[in-house]
Amino acid sequence: MEEAAKIAKLIENIESVFIGKKDAVKLTLTGLFAGGHILIEDVPGVGKTVLARALARSIDCTFRRIQFTPDLLPSDIIGVSIYTPKMEEFIFKPGPIFAHVILADEINRTTPRTQSSLLEAMNDFQVTVDGTTHTLEMPFIVLATQNPYEFEGTYPLPESQLDRFLMRIEIGYPDLAHEKEVLFSQIHEHPLTRLSPVLTREDIAGIQTQVKEVRVDDSIIEYMLEITRKTRNKRKLEIGVSPRGSLMLRRAVQACALIEGRDFVIPDDVKKLAVPVLSHRVIVRATARQDARRAAVVIKEIMDEVPVPV
Repeated sequence: MEEAAKIAKLIENIESVFIGKKDAVKLTLTGLFAGGHILIEDVPGVGKTVLARALARSIDCTFRRIQFTPDLLPSDIIGVSIYTPKMEEFIFKPGPIFAHVILADEINRTTPRTQSSLLEAMNDFQVTVDGTTHTLEMPFIVLATQNPYEFEGTYPLPESQLDRFLMRIEIGYPDLAHEKEVLFSQIHEHPLTRLSPVLTREDIAGIQTQVKEVRVDDSIIEYMLEITRKTRNKRKLEIGVSPRGSLMLRRAVQACALIEGRDFVIPDDVKKLAVPVLSHRVIVRATARQDARRAAVVIKEIMDEVPVPV
């Protein structure tokens, strides 16, 4: 399969600078190929920016990092129309959202108003300013980060915003051998400076089209629907997975199968992606805020309850 060879080359290229975290790389590419966005919830310093930059460089795409702060305004992200006396008209100055790979760093540090300015871009791949709609270039992916252990001065993402992310993932600390490799790789310069593109934007568009052709058997569809149905009836959950969540899971498992070199989905794809795709779409009872870890435990319980198709 031609796409499998391209994907393997892309993974290898990213791993040359983002060391020892192949699962995180595959999950990120799953989001890219499925046309979704990724929320990375982890501590600072584990390589979130490196992952985003490596992805952008590997596919010959533009990259923008937006540092979210309490005083950030929507216009700082999407852009603003400025009046020019010489031309006697308003000229639109695009904001950093007009790039292919966006790193929304510490997204929960800005106000809900500014957070919501991303919704149209993430959902419809366009932004509207002063009544004029501007289409974003494809591919387009938002990699947003937040620290799960720091809540002072933050604005937790509302459920409507969380639902726009295809997956929520963690990177985690590297093991000793890989951390040692990281230290040695950056003695003289960061390896990102030597990273070259291995795929074009046209290659990514072709892979995204191929994802839609990956076969999903009726038994797999029923398996996924039974999982999402149980989230709506689970006593431990206040809110279950919406139909959008079911759709996102199907798109994600199709991309996962293609990354693994298959043109069909198997139950293991669903098992692998159920937690990152569904856990941020449910609300656990008796919690003041969206609790990723408790939600993940409940999703795993449901997975154990649902028979696996054979």
